[in-house]
Amino acid sequence: VQLQASGGGLVQAGGSLRLSCAASGFRLGFYDIAWFRQAPGREREGVSYIDSGHSTYYVDSVKGRFTISRDDARNTAYLQMNSLKPEDTAVYYCAAGRPVGSAYFTSSLYDYWGQGTQVTVSS
Repeated sequence: VQLQASGGGLVQAGGSLRLSCAASGFRLGFYDIAWFRQAPGREREGVSYIDSGHSTYYVDSVKGRFTISRDDARNTAYLQMNSLKPEDTAVYYCAAGRPVGSAYFTSSLYDYWGQGTQVTVSS
Protein backbone atom coordinates (compact mmCIF):
# COMPACT_ATOMS: atom_id res chain seq x y z
CA VAL A 1 0.00 0.00 0.00
CA GLN A 2 1.69 3.18 -1.10
CA LEU A 3 1.56 6.47 -2.95
CA GLN A 4 4.29 7.24 -5.44
CA ALA A 5 4.86 10.90 -6.31
CA SER A 6 6.83 11.77 -9.42
CA GLY A 7 7.35 14.44 -12.03
CA GLY A 8 9.46 16.95 -10.17
CA GLY A 9 12.52 18.57 -11.64
CA LEU A 10 14.38 21.76 -12.39
CA VAL A 11 12.56 24.38 -14.43
CA GLN A 12 13.01 28.06 -15.18
CA ALA A 13 10.61 30.64 -13.82
CA GLY A 14 7.52 30.76 -15.98
CA GLY A 15 7.82 27.12 -16.90
CA SER A 16 5.54 24.18 -16.17
CA LEU A 17 5.69 20.79 -14.52
CA ARG A 18 3.13 18.05 -14.04
CA LEU A 19 3.33 16.00 -10.88
CA SER A 20 1.77 12.56 -10.65
CA CYS A 21 0.66 10.61 -7.61
CA ALA A 22 0.10 6.92 -8.28
CA ALA A 23 -1.59 4.70 -5.72
CA SER A 24 -0.98 1.00 -5.34
CA GLY A 25 -2.63 -1.45 -2.99
CA PHE A 26 -5.77 0.61 -2.46
CA ARG A 27 -8.47 2.41 -4.43
CA LEU A 28 -7.58 6.07 -4.67
CA GLY A 29 -11.16 6.84 -5.68
CA PHE A 30 -12.35 6.21 -2.13
CA TYR A 31 -10.21 9.05 -0.80
CA ASP A 32 -9.75 12.77 -1.03
CA ILE A 33 -6.34 13.87 -2.26
CA ALA A 34 -4.14 16.79 -1.35
CA TRP A 35 -0.81 18.10 -2.45
CA PHE A 36 1.46 19.60 0.18
CA ARG A 37 4.88 21.17 -0.16
CA GLN A 38 7.78 21.93 2.13
CA ALA A 39 10.48 24.42 1.31
CA PRO A 40 13.84 24.40 3.14
CA GLY A 41 13.51 25.93 6.58
CA ARG A 42 9.75 26.22 6.32
CA GLU A 43 6.83 24.22 7.59
CA ARG A 44 4.89 21.95 5.30
CA GLU A 45 1.92 23.69 3.74
CA GLY A 46 -1.11 22.52 1.84
CA VAL A 47 -1.30 23.58 -1.78
CA SER A 48 -4.29 21.97 -3.42
CA TYR A 49 -7.08 19.53 -2.66
CA ILE A 50 -9.59 17.45 -4.60
CA ASP A 51 -12.36 15.34 -3.16
CA SER A 52 -13.87 12.15 -4.50
CA GLY A 53 -16.50 14.24 -6.30
CA HIS A 54 -13.79 16.28 -8.04
CA SER A 55 -14.46 19.47 -6.10
CA THR A 56 -11.21 21.37 -5.70
CA TYR A 57 -9.57 23.91 -3.42
CA TYR A 58 -6.39 25.93 -3.85
CA VAL A 59 -4.42 28.18 -1.59
CA ASP A 60 -4.28 31.74 -2.83
CA SER A 61 -0.62 31.59 -3.78
CA VAL A 62 -1.26 29.00 -6.52
CA LYS A 63 -4.75 29.91 -7.70
CA GLY A 64 -4.87 30.35 -11.45
CA ARG A 65 -1.50 28.65 -11.89
CA PHE A 66 -1.94 25.13 -10.50
CA THR A 67 -4.61 22.59 -11.42
CA ILE A 68 -5.31 19.45 -9.43
CA SER A 69 -7.03 16.51 -11.08
CA ARG A 70 -7.58 12.81 -10.62
CA ASP A 71 -8.10 9.78 -12.82
CA ASP A 72 -9.60 7.13 -10.59
CA ALA A 73 -9.55 4.56 -13.39
CA ARG A 74 -5.75 4.93 -13.42
CA ASN A 75 -5.59 5.22 -9.62
CA THR A 76 -3.58 8.41 -10.12
CA ALA A 77 -3.84 12.09 -9.22
CA TYR A 78 -2.04 14.99 -10.83
CA LEU A 79 -0.90 18.51 -10.12
CA GLN A 80 -0.35 20.64 -13.21
CA MET A 81 1.84 23.59 -12.30
CA ASN A 82 2.12 26.49 -14.73
CA SER A 83 3.77 29.90 -14.50
CA LEU A 84 6.12 28.55 -11.87
CA LYS A 85 7.92 30.99 -9.60
CA PRO A 86 11.11 30.57 -7.58
CA GLU A 87 9.00 30.63 -4.42
CA ASP A 88 7.32 27.41 -5.60
CA THR A 89 10.60 25.59 -4.98
CA ALA A 90 9.94 22.81 -2.48
CA VAL A 91 9.52 19.10 -2.02
CA TYR A 92 5.99 18.25 -3.05
CA TYR A 93 4.03 15.48 -1.36
CA CYS A 94 0.71 13.91 -2.25
CA ALA A 95 -1.57 12.49 0.39
CA ALA A 96 -4.82 10.53 0.44
CA GLY A 97 -7.33 10.64 3.25
CA ARG A 98 -10.74 11.71 4.40
CA PRO A 99 -10.48 15.19 5.88
CA VAL A 100 -13.59 16.52 7.57
CA GLY A 101 -15.39 19.63 6.38
CA SER A 102 -12.97 22.36 5.33
CA ALA A 103 -9.95 20.80 7.06
CA TYR A 104 -8.38 20.27 3.65
CA PHE A 105 -4.80 20.50 4.86
CA THR A 106 -4.89 18.92 8.32
CA SER A 107 -2.05 16.43 7.92
CA SER A 108 -3.29 14.06 10.62
CA LEU A 109 -6.44 13.38 8.60
CA TYR A 110 -4.47 11.85 5.72
CA ASP A 111 -3.82 8.12 5.80
CA TYR A 112 -1.34 7.71 2.96
CA TRP A 113 1.59 9.87 1.91
CA GLY A 114 3.86 9.84 -1.10
CA GLN A 115 7.60 10.05 -0.64
CA GLY A 116 7.95 13.54 -2.08
CA THR A 117 9.29 14.89 -5.33
CA GLN A 118 11.63 17.88 -5.59
CA VAL A 119 10.55 20.91 -7.60
CA THR A 120 13.18 23.57 -8.18
CA VAL A 121 12.36 26.79 -10.02
CA SER A 122 15.29 28.93 -11.09
CA SER A 123 15.00 32.68 -11.59
